[in-house]
Amino acid sequence: MITSLLIANRGEIACRIARTCTELGIRTVAVHSDADENALHARVADTAVRLPGSAPADTYLRGDLIVKAALAAGADAVHPGYGFLSENAGFARAVQDAGLVWIGPPPEAIEAMASKTRAKELMGIEPLRDVTESDLPVLVKAAAGGGGRGMRVVRRLADLDGELAAARAEAASAFGDGEVFVEPYVEGGRHVEVQVLADTHGTVWALGTRDCSLQRRHQKVIEEAPAPGLTGPLTEELHALAVRAARAVSYVGAGTVEFLVADGRAHFLEMNTRLQVEHPVTEAVFGVDLVAEQIRVAEGHALRGDPPRARGHAVEARLYAEDPSREWAPQTGRLHRLAVPDAVRLDTGYTDGDDIGVHYDPMIAKVVAHAPTRAEALRKLASALDRAVIHGPVTNRDLLVRSLRHEEFTGGRTDTGFYDRHLPGLTAPAPDLYAPLAAALADAHGRSRFGGWRNLASQPQVKRYLMDGEEHEVRYRHTRGGLAADGVQVVHADAELVVLDVDGVRRRYEVSRYGDRVHVGATTLTALPRFPAPTARHAPGSLLAPMPGTVVRVAEGLTEGTPVEAGQPLLWLEAMKMQHEITAPVTGTLSTLHATPGRQVEVGALLAVVEATP
Repeated sequence: MITSLLIANRGEIACRIARTCTELGIRTVAVHSDADENALHARVADTAVRLPGSAPADTYLRGDLIVKAALAAGADAVHPGYGFLSENAGFARAVQDAGLVWIGPPPEAIEAMASKTRAKELMGIEPLRDVTESDLPVLVKAAAGGGGRGMRVVRRLADLDGELAAARAEAASAFGDGEVFVEPYVEGGRHVEVQVLADTHGTVWALGTRDCSLQRRHQKVIEEAPAPGLTGPLTEELHALAVRAARAVSYVGAGTVEFLVADGRAHFLEMNTRLQVEHPVTEAVFGVDLVAEQIRVAEGHALRGDPPRARGHAVEARLYAEDPSREWAPQTGRLHRLAVPDAVRLDTGYTDGDDIGVHYDPMIAKVVAHAPTRAEALRKLASALDRAVIHGPVTNRDLLVRSLRHEEFTGGRTDTGFYDRHLPGLTAPAPDLYAPLAAALADAHGRSRFGGWRNLASQPQVKRYLMDGEEHEVRYRHTRGGLAADGVQVVHADAELVVLDVDGVRRRYEVSRYGDRVHVGATTLTALPRFPAPTARHAPGSLLAPMPGTVVRVAEGLTEGTPVEAGQPLLWLEAMKMQHEITAPVTGTLSTLHATPGRQVEVGALLAVVEATP
């Protein structure tokens, strides 16, 4: 019987595992890097052990330190969560060799499926060895790990070597394994997966399907269960293939078998020998706690009776600190407030006042809705996200809401190319033109009413705000009856709430301010100073860091004076576990190079300058 469990992970999954352990009466031990010293997962655990350093390679990927932490804290089991060491057979063996219970499949099963190349061979599928023009497009993919890291779509043969190098570097950084392979890229396919759960007594359950087709950079954004629009025979085939994969490696515990579905056919992708990020939608539909089942199986218990029956539909959205309109650039900063309606499930590793840093994945939370039908679940989740209070860095919240309400998605016709087709429309600004006025009126609350006691109208007050990249100027006046603005009746105004009547329709705005950032309902504004300070000027062709991060690579042979072509990759930044390519803006000569591997940079830091050819 497990009494104390170390969670070898961080963030929302560590908090989610801790929640189940508490319900089961199991004490929890957290591990944390220096960057995560005050993180929520370290605070909710009964005990926390420091892993010195901040980079994943020095902390959450150090299996020796994690085993040592488990023994020092008196834990008798280890749960790996997902990512990091969750699919590392060596780590699983080290846990078992230390006399601890491993909450996961046998190391031999992990080894068989951890390499996507070996997994495909096990299922009778060979990767591409020598790529030719006729094979294009192809997908370069990391053999280990997941989450879209180490993946590149290649449409030109000339780009293959560069993308292979980039994928290897990213995979080595994320998983400690730089092995990659090449496979055909299935255009317009749907990403469908099957949840499996197996015990040590020979029982394997296939707990339905999930559709995870809405992806950016091969990383899932919205997932749902069951996968919509599949025929009965295709669903049965997917279940059978998933059970076959699990039995082929004598699988134990929770795992996921992933497929691409195109033209009514299932193409095996891989088996993830761990819990998936999107496991809550399966939990909601089948009424199970997969973490609790993992623990029961690890204790030697058999799965109870027949598989549970599916009920209703569930949808999960991943809330990221990122800007989809700027090539999904990750964002950092203080998360001042996070609150969603109680009608949905919130799995998060953050709470009010926590900082979102540069070292780890930018996912803030997972928001999950369950309802009797798919249409009801989509409406419920979209509404909850729309009403959510999210004060802090830029997020993908608006993108999620628009995606959930998009006719192609609501009609169940999506595939993995959804964002390639629709991203510009989904990220187009839709400003609330009355939000700046509400911000100005809230800011004016309590100020002296210049001219309010006179019969003469006071001079208008002027405030300027930046909204969706555009400057907005608003004017209002202090009058005998209170604050006033042309064309709008001010029903109520104080520092936190403004109510406006516009053509007989009342608009209610809750206002919060953090420095020069103002949150007006779901709209974020930046208050501009009355007298702007001089800004630094950069030479034409300057390459500025689009995000905080670390320079991990500079193109081979690149030095000052090197001629470059427009679009040529010059250097790579790593931020939040993803590598971001910085390319030459014009054809010309590299006149300045400040970037060196290992250098930490902030947003807006000058990396290089390319002088255009006259």
